[in-house]
Amino acid sequence: MSIVNCYCKIVTMSSRKIATSTLWQLASQVAMAALSILAVKFVALGLSKELAGIYNSSYGFLQLFGILADFGLYAVAVKEVSRSDRKEEVLGAIIILRCIALAISLGAALLFVWLVPVWKGTPLPLSVTIASLVPFFTLLAGIIRTVFQINYKMHFVFIAEVSQRVLAVFLIGLFILFGVRGSHDLQHLHMFLYIGGIGAFLLFFLSLTYGNRLMTIRPHWDSALLKKYIKAAAPFGIAFLCMALYREFDITLIALLRDDFELQNAYYGFVTRIMGMGFLIPTFLLNSTLPILSERDLKGEDTKLLLGKTFLIILIFGSIILLFSALWSRPIIQLLTTEAYLSTPARPGADTALRLMSIPMFLNGIILFGFYSLLTKNRWKKLVLALLLGVVISLVMNLILIPKTGFVGAAQTSITVHSILAIILLFTGAKAMPFRLSQTEICKWIVFTILLGGGLWIVRPLLAGEIETIIGLGVMSTYMLILMFTLGFNKLIK
Repeated sequence: MSIVNCYCKIVTMSSRKIATSTLWQLASQVAMAALSILAVKFVALGLSKELAGIYNSSYGFLQLFGILADFGLYAVAVKEVSRSDRKEEVLGAIIILRCIALAISLGAALLFVWLVPVWKGTPLPLSVTIASLVPFFTLLAGIIRTVFQINYKMHFVFIAEVSQRVLAVFLIGLFILFGVRGSHDLQHLHMFLYIGGIGAFLLFFLSLTYGNRLMTIRPHWDSALLKKYIKAAAPFGIAFLCMALYREFDITLIALLRDDFELQNAYYGFVTRIMGMGFLIPTFLLNSTLPILSERDLKGEDTKLLLGKTFLIILIFGSIILLFSALWSRPIIQLLTTEAYLSTPARPGADTALRLMSIPMFLNGIILFGFYSLLTKNRWKKLVLALLLGVVISLVMNLILIPKTGFVGAAQTSITVHSILAIILLFTGAKAMPFRLSQTEICKWIVFTILLGGGLWIVRPLLAGEIETIIGLGVMSTYMLILMFTLGFNKLIK
C-alpha cells in the first residue's frame, strides 16, 4: 500500500510540475504579446511611416534567415537532452550547431542585403545589419531554453523574456516621452533597432546566467553527435523553412519589387507583426498537446476525442481572431498605431491589410493542426510536398500581384495559399491522427461565431476613438466569455 501511495505521490508531483511549467509558458506568451503590441504602438508613434517601413522590412527580411538558423535544432535539443545521460555534452554539441547555423544564415542575410542593387542607397542594408543582433542573441538564448524546459523551470524563461521586452519597450517609450514623434531622422531608426538588440542581449545574458545554475552550459565538439543531430534536425528545418517562405517572404518581396516599399511595409509590416502574435496560442496549444497525444497513441489509447477537443479550441480561437480583425480592423489599427496608417479614398492602409489578413490568421490554426499532426507521426514527405506547393503558389502569385497592387496583392496571395494548405493539411493530418468532433460541438461553435460576430457588428459604429475602442474591447471580451461559459466551452480545458 505504501508503494502505491509513493507512486501516486510521484505521479502527482510530476503532473504538477508539467502543469506549472505549461502555465509559465502561457504566461510568458501572453505577456510577450501584450508588450509587443505596446512596442508596435511606440514605433508607429516615434517614426515616420517611411522609417517604420524600413524598421518592419528589416525584421521581416531577417525572419526567413532566423528560421534557417534555427533549422529545427530546438525541437531536437529538447528531445535529445531530456533523454540523454550526457546532457551537458549533447547540449554543447547542439550549441556548436546553432553557432554554425547562425554564422551561415546571418552571414548570407547580410551579404545579400548589401549586394542587392535596388537597395543600394537606401537605409535598409545598415538597418538590417543592426537588426541582426536580435535573431543572433535570441536564437542563442533559444537553445539555452532547453535547459529550463527539461527541468520544468519555465519561470526563468518568463523572467528573461519579459525582462527583455520590458527593457525594449521602456527605452523606446523614453524616446516618445522626450518628444520623438513621427521622426524622419535615421539616427532614431537606428536607435530603435539597437534597443531591440540590447533587449535580445539581456534575454541571452539572463538565460545563460539562470541556465548555468541548472547545468554547465558550454560548447562541446563531437563529430559523431554533430552528424547525428544535423540528420535529426533536417526534416524539422526543411518543414519550418517552407512555412516561413510562404508566410514571411512577402515583406522581402515587397521590398524587392516596389519602389515605395517603405510605405507598403509600413502598412503591411505592422499587420504581419500582429499576425505573429495571433499565431502564438495555436502554436503553444499544439506544442503542448500533440506530444502527449502521440505518446497515448503509441500506447494504443484512443486519442480521437481529445484531439477533437484540441481542434475545436483552435476553431474557437481562430473565429475570435477572424471576427475582431475583420469587423474591427479600423478601430484596432487606430488603437495600435496612429491615424496616419488608416485607409483613405486614395490608398489602402493597415486596416485594409488587417481585414484581408484576418482570413489567413483563422486558417493558420487549421494549417498548424495538420502540420503538427503529420510532424508527430513522421509523415515528412507529405508535409514537405504540401508546403512546397504553398511556396511555389506564393512565389508565383506575389511576383505577379505585388508589382501591381503592393501589399494588397501580398494579402490576396496569403489568403489563397492558406486556403489551399488548410484543406490539404487538414485532410492529410486527419488521416495521420484521426479526431472526433460531434455535431453538437460543431453547432455550438457556429452559434458562438454568429453571436460574437453579431455583437461586434452592433458595437462597431460606437468606436469613434481610442478610448471607445478600449472600452469596447473590455465589453466584448466580457460578452465573449459569457458566451463561452453558456455554451460550455470552459469544459474543454478539463
